[in-house]
This record gives sequence, C-alpha cells and structure tokens, in this order.
Amino acid sequence: MKNKQFTSNEQASLADIIYHRRDIRGNNFLNTPLPQVIIDKILASAALAPSVGLSQPWEFVIVRDQQVKQHIADSHQRENEQAEQLFNDEQKKLYRQLKLEGIKEAPINIAVFYKPSIAPILGQNSMPEMGEYSVVCAIQNMWLTARSLNVGLGWVSILNPETVSSRLNAPPENKLIAYLCLGYVKEFLEQPELEILNWYKRQPLNIINDTY
Repeated sequence: MKNKQFTSNEQASLADIIYHRRDIRGNNFLNTPLPQVIIDKILASAALAPSVGLSQPWEFVIVRDQQVKQHIADSHQRENEQAEQLFNDEQKKLYRQLKLEGIKEAPINIAVFYKPSIAPILGQNSMPEMGEYSVVCAIQNMWLTARSLNVGLGWVSILNPETVSSRLNAPPENKLIAYLCLGYVKEFLEQPELEILNWYKRQPLNIINDTY
C-alpha cells in the first residue's frame, strides 16, 4: 500500500511489544513444538530488515537435532566457566545461579550468520561493519515478531563461534552473529530477569548533547 499510515492503536501495539520483549532462558522454555508456520513468520520478518545497500547479508541455520544442541551446549558450558572468572566474588555467587541459555530446552535453535559479498556493496566501503549491523537488524525483527506471536527468544552469546560454525558446517567466510533459542514459554516476566535478580538496572535514556 502506497503511503501506508498507522493508527494510534497500531502505534501503541508496537510500543507495547517493544516494552515487553524479553530474553528467555532455559528455565522458562516449554517443550511444546513450535509450528513451522510460526518459524516461517519469524524468518520472513528477518528478511524485511534494513540492510546496507539492500545486500541482505544474512544466512540462517535451523537446529533441531538434540546431539547438535548438546555439542553447542557443551561449548557454552566451557565458555561460561571462563566468563565467571571475570567477576568479583559477590557477582560470581549470583552468576552461578543464573541460567544463561536454553539451548537444549528450546525446541528450535537458529544460528544467524553474516555472509559477506564478493562484490562491492553500496554504502559499505567506509564502514565495512555495516554488513554485520544489518544482520543485527534482522535479529531484532525476529525478536519483536516472536514476541508479537507470544513466542520466547533467547540470544546466547557465551559460545565459541568457531565451535558453532564448525559443528554447523558453515562456510569459512561466514561469521556467526547470533545463536538464538526459540519456543513457547511458561511466562513472560514483568521485568528483564537480570533486573529482577539485581544484576543490573535499566538506565534512563541519556542524550549527551542535542544542540549540534
């Protein structure tokens, strides 16, 4: 539709979806199968994300196999033990209580890769990282679409990307940007879990200077 305009109710719905988006962990996923039509909707929203030069440099690998999930989960465990050492004693105690992933619990995992182009991309010459940022935009579309469908999504960042790429037989030039866990959940928390557990608090918007 040309010059599509949105109503105040539609605008409020989008704001509500953004406000209630949550990062889901393994202690919250249900083992209820995720219908293919839901997966397709989430992936379709990713394909509509903005991308530098309309390059659409994303590639998705859907993971259902439990053995593959176990291999990825083992990588998380190794990396998690190293990550714990970065924090002070008080933080370590809380860190050990956190369930930071849902790799095995979520019915669907999706690995999201940046696939660089061999041809020049309009708008990417000065800032080559714009290709990877484009993939992140696609992931945000997935996250918001999943939430609108009452599906939970968790982003697992405590992983060795080379281990994941190798296990999924990704081309060597592809770069892992995200490993996502998707599924229905027991509940969507009122606040982000890390805020509830007093790990960190959401900060107010800080505009440094708006006079330029």
